[in-house]
Amino acid sequence: MQKGKINVQTENIFPIIKKFLYSDHEIFLRELISNAVDATQKLKTIASLGKYNGDLNDITIEVSVDKKKKTLTVKDKGIGMTADEVDKYINQIAFSSAEEFVKKFKTKSESELNALIGHFGLGFYSSFMVSDKVEIFSKTYKKGGETKAVHWECDGSPEYTMDECDKKDHGTEVVVHLSEESKEYLEEFKILELLKKYCKFLPIPIRFGNEKHWEKVEGEKDADGKDKEVEIEKPRIINNTNPLWKQKPVELNDEEYKKFYRELYPYNFDEPLFQIHLNVDYPFNLTGILYFPKVKKAFEVQKDKIQLYCNQVFVTDSVEGIVPDFLTLLHGVLDSPDIPLNVSRSFLQSDPNVKKISNHITKKVSDKLEELFKENRKDFEAKWDDIKVFIQYGIISELNFFDRAKKFCLLKNTNGKYFTFDEYEKEVKKSQKDKDGNLIYLYTNNINEQYNFIEPVKERGYDVLLMDGVIDAHFINAMEQKFEKTRFTRVDSDTVDKLIKKDEAFPSKLDDDQKKILKELIEKQVDKNKFTVDLESMSETEQPMMIMQPEFMRRMKDMSALGGGMSYMGELPEHYNLIVNSNSPVIGNLLLETDAAKQTVTLKHLFDLALLAQNMLKGKDLAEFIKRSMEMATK
Repeated sequence: MQKGKINVQTENIFPIIKKFLYSDHEIFLRELISNAVDATQKLKTIASLGKYNGDLNDITIEVSVDKKKKTLTVKDKGIGMTADEVDKYINQIAFSSAEEFVKKFKTKSESELNALIGHFGLGFYSSFMVSDKVEIFSKTYKKGGETKAVHWECDGSPEYTMDECDKKDHGTEVVVHLSEESKEYLEEFKILELLKKYCKFLPIPIRFGNEKHWEKVEGEKDADGKDKEVEIEKPRIINNTNPLWKQKPVELNDEEYKKFYRELYPYNFDEPLFQIHLNVDYPFNLTGILYFPKVKKAFEVQKDKIQLYCNQVFVTDSVEGIVPDFLTLLHGVLDSPDIPLNVSRSFLQSDPNVKKISNHITKKVSDKLEELFKENRKDFEAKWDDIKVFIQYGIISELNFFDRAKKFCLLKNTNGKYFTFDEYEKEVKKSQKDKDGNLIYLYTNNINEQYNFIEPVKERGYDVLLMDGVIDAHFINAMEQKFEKTRFTRVDSDTVDKLIKKDEAFPSKLDDDQKKILKELIEKQVDKNKFTVDLESMSETEQPMMIMQPEFMRRMKDMSALGGGMSYMGELPEHYNLIVNSNSPVIGNLLLETDAAKQTVTLKHLFDLALLAQNMLKGKDLAEFIKRSMEMATK
C-alpha cells in the first residue's frame, strides 16, 4: 500500500476554492460524469487510431446510489488509469490528463483533440464538497504486466492511500461517500433531476437504474380482444447522445426540429415559428439551434430559455451578457468547446471567445432572417406580428444589428399592407412632408379606439401605420434617431391640419372677443389642471371638440409604463389638449344661445362626446351622458 500527500501548491488550491467552494454543490455530479465521458471518448479515439481492438459495443456510463452505504457511484468503461497515472492525474493537481493526452496523440487534428479535453484533476475534486470520503477503482485499457487495477482513497485531507484491487474490466469507478449535510444526493428523484439538467445531451449513454414500460405482446390479445400488453423493466437511459444540433441541417426537416423543440421544452405547448441552425467551425467552433417562439405580450417571461453547453455538457441557461440581449428572447441551445465549463457567469461575459461568439450569432441570425424574407416574403409577412418584437428589440439594443435588419424590418399600415423602410419612404414621401421638410409617419396603436381620428386622416390622403407592439414606444424613438428628418406622430395627438403642418390655413369665423368669451365658457366646464383649452380654425366638417394628448407627453408616459424613458421621475401626470373648432357651426350656434342653462348643457354634451371619442368617459359621467342623450332624442 502506498501512502502519501497530494501535491497541492498555493497557486493551485486557491482556484479550486474559488471555483467550487462558493458554487452550487450539485455540480460535483456534472464534473464526475464529464470525466467519465472524457475517459470513454479517449478510448474511442485510441480505437480509431488502431491502438485498441477491444469491444466498444457497451460504453454506457452507470450512475447508482446505495442508501445503506450512503454512497453515490459513477462508473465508466473508458480508458482507465494505471497506478502511476492515478498518482500523476489525481495526486498532482497541477497536471491535466487532457493535456497529457494531447501530447501523446498528436496525429489527431486540433479540433478533434479539443473535443476530448476534460478537467479530470480539478473537476474530480469537486466531489469533496459533498463527501466524507472518495474512492477510485480504476484499470487501464492497456495489455501487459502494468495493467493491475488500482484503488485510491482520500477523506478530503491532503493525505491519501493507494493500493492494488481486483477490478476486472478497464475503466474507472468513483465512489462518493456522502456526508450527512449532502444526504439529499441519495434520493433517486434528486439525482434524476440533476442528470436531466446537466447530462441529457452528453455523447455517451448514461444509465441511472431502470424504468418500467408497457409493451405489446405480438400475436396475443386480452379478454377484450385488444392487443395484450405486459409491463417490462428496461435500463433508464438519461440522455440523447446525438442531439439535433450535432447533426447536419441539410439532413433534417421541419418536423424533426419541432420534435426536438418539444424535447427541450416539454411544458411549452406552442410550436416555434421557425429555427436557425448554427454550424460554425471557423474562426471558432459553434453549433446550436435557435428557435423563434410565439411571443406573448409580457415578453420578459420568455427569457432564460437558451441553454448553453460546452461539448454537450450543460453550463447555464442564464445567457444574458453572453449572447446579445435581444436574442435572450429566443429559445434553443448553443454549444461550443470554446466556452469554459468551470467558470462564473461574470467570467463568461468578459471572455474574449464568448464575445466573438456573441457577435457571430448576431450576424448568423440576421443573415437567416434576410434569407427568409427574400425567399418567401409572403410567409415572412404572415409571421411578422410574432417575430417583430425580436427584430425591434435588436434594432434598439444592438448598434450593429440595424444595418442588417433595415433590409427586412417591416412597417404595417392599417390596411394590412407591409413595407420596408425604403418602400414606405417612397410611398408617403410626397404627401406626408411638413413645411419644414420632415417626413411624418402617422400611426395608431389601436384601430378601434382611434377610428374617429384615423378616418379624417385617411380622407386627407395620408397613410396610417399600425404600431400596436409591446415595445413600439421605444422602437419609434430609435427610428427617429436613426432616420434624419423623420417623425412619428400618433393620429390622436393633434388635429388633422396640425399632424402634418402645411402652409395653408383656414381663416377663423370668430373674432378675438368671441374667442375670448367662448374659451372662458368652456374652461368653466373642464378641469384646468388636466385640460388646456385651445381654439383652432379648422374645416367646418371637423368635429366641434376633440381631446388630444401631445405626442411627447403620451410617448413619455408609454415608455414609463414599459420601464424606460422617464420612469425614474415617478408617475407622469395626465394632461390633454381640448381642441375647439372655432369654425364649427355647432360652436357658432353655442355663442348665439341666450339661455345659459341650455348653453351649459350643450357645452357639457360636446365635451362628453370628445371624451367618448378617446374612451375617457367612464362610470357616473357615462351614465349621465346616456341619460342626457335620451332626453335630447325625446325632445
